[in-house]
Amino acid sequence: MPVRPAVSEAELEAHLHGICFKTGPPRRIGVEIEWLVHDARNPRCPVEPDRLKSAVTALRALPLTSLLTFEPGGQLELSSLPATSLTDCIEAVTADLAQVRPAMLAMGLGLAGHGHNPWHPPRRVLTDPRYNAMEAYFDRWGSAGRSMMCATASVQVCVDAGHEEPGPLGYSRRWLLAHLLGAVLAAAFANSPISESCPTGYRTTRQVIWSQLDPARTLAPPPGPDPRTAWARYVLDAPVMCIRSEDGHWDAPEGLTFREWIRTGVPRPPTQEDLDYHVTTLFPPVRPRGHLELRMIDAQSGDAGWIVPLAVTAALFDDPEATERAYRIVKPLAETAGSRPAPRNPLWRHAARAALTDQELHSAAVACFAAAQEALPRLGASPEVRAAVAEFTERYVARGRCPADDHLDALYAAEGDLIVGKDSQ
Repeated sequence: MPVRPAVSEAELEAHLHGICFKTGPPRRIGVEIEWLVHDARNPRCPVEPDRLKSAVTALRALPLTSLLTFEPGGQLELSSLPATSLTDCIEAVTADLAQVRPAMLAMGLGLAGHGHNPWHPPRRVLTDPRYNAMEAYFDRWGSAGRSMMCATASVQVCVDAGHEEPGPLGYSRRWLLAHLLGAVLAAAFANSPISESCPTGYRTTRQVIWSQLDPARTLAPPPGPDPRTAWARYVLDAPVMCIRSEDGHWDAPEGLTFREWIRTGVPRPPTQEDLDYHVTTLFPPVRPRGHLELRMIDAQSGDAGWIVPLAVTAALFDDPEATERAYRIVKPLAETAGSRPAPRNPLWRHAARAALTDQELHSAAVACFAAAQEALPRLGASPEVRAAVAEFTERYVARGRCPADDHLDALYAAEGDLIVGKDSQ
């Protein structure tokens, strides 16, 4: 690892100010999609690490445009390049999936879209120094860290930060919109009600797991008029998860914040590169990386299930009329959210447990999805994409349901069949 010069606290804070919100007209969209990898014949059978390693080798030989990575529990992730339109983004990822799925199937492996693994307890298969340090760090908080690392999957939508100037597309308003709309999206696309074949009592167990982790790196920064300053303070005051070293031991002193690391220079002076890496170990529901990463949506079932949350989010953030409508729709939710940052405030707890059976979230979702459907033609969305959003809206949103309800219905029906079968014997 090359030696980089140490920098001052003021320089690092200025660096954060300069990179967190890169402003300008919203024109790019991206998506990061995760899947659980399972045995194609028996999803309940855990995939052995050697099979996953073979899959990694085979998939990385494919001519993909998206970045392909594997998460600690073997989850596969495709991260698109920034696209200049919703259509271009969907077409690029769809083309990559058309290569990935057959290649996986040829190895006897399948991809499942669940926010949380419904079959197996968490089991880590990657042993990189990053994940060794991450597991040791989160173990201080209980078992939720291992579940987050090894048993969860999501659809992360990336949108531009927006204009520097105030207004419907200004970055400050989009930052607030992302956090309030985030609870609506988490509820509408909740898809993780089961763990180890048992209901958890939540429709998005994935969100509950995030709320049980270290709050200094998983809660949202406190709201305020200056998101840049709030984010810089949040980053510098977050505990250091790992300090990279050549010997492969990346553990950091317990309780050491990045700010304290700068001021003490122990165990070595940090660099700007260390700060940039530190940001990758922070997991708030919305993470500013120049653009905004919306990280609260569960992975979705079906070959093209990821398209609907991508299309709805893009419409509500990149069409000026829909953005203004969405902001007015979700702004009253701030009263329910209270002063606690997401995802530990009441609004997000309601989203995790009740999803769209919560009347306030249901009403907001109905109005937001209607705004998105009206905006999609203006964004040039294809008839197929618009039909997919309309079908999801009718099947779930209009009825106060979410994908998690389908899984619960199927589970309870299967349990009922078992009881009937026993009674008939």
